[in-house]
Amino acid sequence: MTDARQHLTLDGAFTMHRGGVLESPTLAYETWGTLNDERDNAILIFTGLSPSAHASSSADDQSAGWWEDMIGSGLPLDTDRYYVICVNSLGSCFGSTGPASVDPKTGEVYRLSFPVLTLEDVADTAWEVVRHLGVDVLHSVVGCSMGGMTGLAFCARHPGKTRGFVSISSAARALPFSIAVRSLQREIVRTDPYWNNGNYTDDKSPITGQRLARKLGMITYRSPEEWIQRFGRERTTSEGKPGDPFQIEFSVESYLESHAQKFTGQFDPNCYLYLSHASDLFDLAEHGGSLEVGFKRMELERVLVIGVTTDILFPVHQQRELADGFETAGHDTRYVELDCIRGHDSFLVDMDAFRPVMCSFFDSCA
Repeated sequence: MTDARQHLTLDGAFTMHRGGVLESPTLAYETWGTLNDERDNAILIFTGLSPSAHASSSADDQSAGWWEDMIGSGLPLDTDRYYVICVNSLGSCFGSTGPASVDPKTGEVYRLSFPVLTLEDVADTAWEVVRHLGVDVLHSVVGCSMGGMTGLAFCARHPGKTRGFVSISSAARALPFSIAVRSLQREIVRTDPYWNNGNYTDDKSPITGQRLARKLGMITYRSPEEWIQRFGRERTTSEGKPGDPFQIEFSVESYLESHAQKFTGQFDPNCYLYLSHASDLFDLAEHGGSLEVGFKRMELERVLVIGVTTDILFPVHQQRELADGFETAGHDTRYVELDCIRGHDSFLVDMDAFRPVMCSFFDSCA
């Protein structure tokens, strides 16, 4: 099986939004479908913090992608109609330049010498990929979670370069609760003795810090309602360590441990820190001085905002703020609030709820 990832290395220096320069950074991306003769059927997907560009399987890589049930023939992002592009975020560790990459100027891994990363940087480098693929104006931009904020940055910094925008479980800016959670996650990683001020090695990596940070994240990604139905007070059947009075006893503890173990070792700790911090930094109001001006900067024909009632990380009041902001700015806006039980992660796991909404939006703008 071949790797479906493609790579674009930018020519020369890329100046970061908050200062600093990257020399010829590389962006990993994948595409599905075919660009039409008019070059007006391209859809750009911005991911959440941890996914790669592998959003769906393809002939080159038949492994399941993170949005497998959303991209493909007959699905909402219909590859018979659309040319779908997903770019691995700048700062990530799945093929794009980030803190785990080698700095061509020094020959050493960037680590904490990597410049301050913002979602504006992620948006701008993705636009370079889009231009490289021969697209002048996108049919739509789709952003999930952190990707929705990146999509807002894209629309504000490149007005008129997309006709449509879909925001899923995102926000116009980070609020205190999500900042507090992510700040604590970063502190957990940084206080692991093996983090070593970012100078960890493969055999001595802050695994414990990452594992605990992931557990905290999972608590915010799902909902208390789901866990009551799914786990209740069910006990685990696995045997703990003899003599350990605090061993895992409940099924919900076992669930968190399983997800933490899967994440550990798959994502570079420094990349995680940088992208998490970038999420906290984003504020649409910085693009013009207020949210109202930020929304007015965009030139959009149609907008879809989707929220989930049980989402505690990006709660529905932030989704309503987004929809109201777009509508007040004069954009044709549709707001959908889904009563899914799986919280923030619903857009990844509750496809039966999301597919009809997405299909309706894209069918209406075909």
